[in-house]
Amino acid sequence: MNVLLLYPEFPDTFWSYKHALSFVGKKATFPPLGLLTVAAMLPEQWGRRLVDMNIRSLRQQDLAWADLVFVGGMMIQKEAAKRVIRRCKDALLTVVAGGPLFTMEHEEFSDVDHFVLNEAEITLPPFLEDWSRGTARRLYETKRFPEMAETPVPDWSLVEFKQYHAVGIQYSRGCPFNCDFCNITSLLGRKVRTKSTAQIIAELDTLYAHGWHGRVFFVDDNFIGNKRHLKTDLLPNLIAWRKNKKGITFQTEASINLADDAELMTLMTAAGFDTVFVGIETPDEDSLAECSKTQNAHRDLVADVKRIQRAGLQVQGGFIVGFDSDQPSVFRRQIEFIQKSGIVTAMVGLLQAPKGTRLYQRMKEQGRLQGAASGDNVEGTTNIKSLMDFQRLHEGYKEILTHIYSPRHYYARVKTLLLEYRAPVRGVGLTRSDIMALLRSLYRLGVFGKERLHYWKLLLWTTLRRPRLFPLAVNLAISGYHFRKVCELHVR
Repeated sequence: MNVLLLYPEFPDTFWSYKHALSFVGKKATFPPLGLLTVAAMLPEQWGRRLVDMNIRSLRQQDLAWADLVFVGGMMIQKEAAKRVIRRCKDALLTVVAGGPLFTMEHEEFSDVDHFVLNEAEITLPPFLEDWSRGTARRLYETKRFPEMAETPVPDWSLVEFKQYHAVGIQYSRGCPFNCDFCNITSLLGRKVRTKSTAQIIAELDTLYAHGWHGRVFFVDDNFIGNKRHLKTDLLPNLIAWRKNKKGITFQTEASINLADDAELMTLMTAAGFDTVFVGIETPDEDSLAECSKTQNAHRDLVADVKRIQRAGLQVQGGFIVGFDSDQPSVFRRQIEFIQKSGIVTAMVGLLQAPKGTRLYQRMKEQGRLQGAASGDNVEGTTNIKSLMDFQRLHEGYKEILTHIYSPRHYYARVKTLLLEYRAPVRGVGLTRSDIMALLRSLYRLGVFGKERLHYWKLLLWTTLRRPRLFPLAVNLAISGYHFRKVCELHVR
């Protein structure tokens, strides 16, 4: 039995980093962790082939080789998933689908033969058993949440590592918070379940043995959901593991209350973490209360961000406009917050209501739903009938992005970060990828780029004021190019 694992294309969004990847000679940001984990659960005698359509096209010989197709993906990949599923059906192949996209919206995929939904540790084994007997059902789902001790090491043998900028691993599932617009708790629950430290070390050892000595993203929706285990077990062991592992650095996602725990931040930076994504959402207290973002309420969020930056963690931030409580002044307030905080990577989107969220249910009850959420913050659309006039909302959204990603304000924000950021000493020199990125940026940004004056000023300022952060300054300049291209092509 030959299984073709297909990962549909991502559209060109802020998170795709498509326009930045060419500077470092990569084609995609991360390999598909979910499909690789599923691949490790398949019978050993089955042949496996991964086609990540973000790094290469699906070929006719791939379809001819396959007996069975597994498709995974997220909400933003919906249209690409429909296209590739149609192509597989035209080739008379049986299609099995799973992952967040299909768990939430499987009713929209009539071409799929079998759905293996929720967490595969529970739903995949009965499918495989039924398949072996020729009695496979169309739908496999569960309301239970497995312990992560059952999760295998992903099948990294399927990955062309040279095509990716970073790789992902997962330490925990679930989030203790219950934000109104977030579907994580409906997908993965509120109880934080973790892998053992031994599991994480085994995954990292496997990655390292396959030659990966670069960036690793802990894809947890809230890495600090179980602080006690982090402090007493995982992080001390990561510190020990990295002593002889050159090049490995970590990033993750966490809630803003990370800023309250100096010990935890110190351990994270000592373990190799240098970046954390935080859902800021909005500086407006009424909007935070409306969406039940209690962990962000009644705080000095700018001070929190700067505390995390000074601890050695660059903060990337998620922001939302379109709450019922939002007034027209919110657009200027978002701009002021982003600039003052020094959050360089500021992902701003219109509020959407994904299926499975309390927001979705509330909007449905109020008759305010307008189709399905796309998960794409670049579209500038929403599936909610907003209380603010939509034209004003959309113009305000564009105003934020036009401002924060204009060269003048973007490069000012980079300097704000570099002044606050206390990067730990890693003892690792420039890689070949770093050098190539610098050379390409000198040519593309420094000679032909619209931002060339700001670019040269930043490099000179960094050389004189924060020379140890020069590689970071170059990387952020390249990221800024990507963000501006996305704005120009898809938003403005």
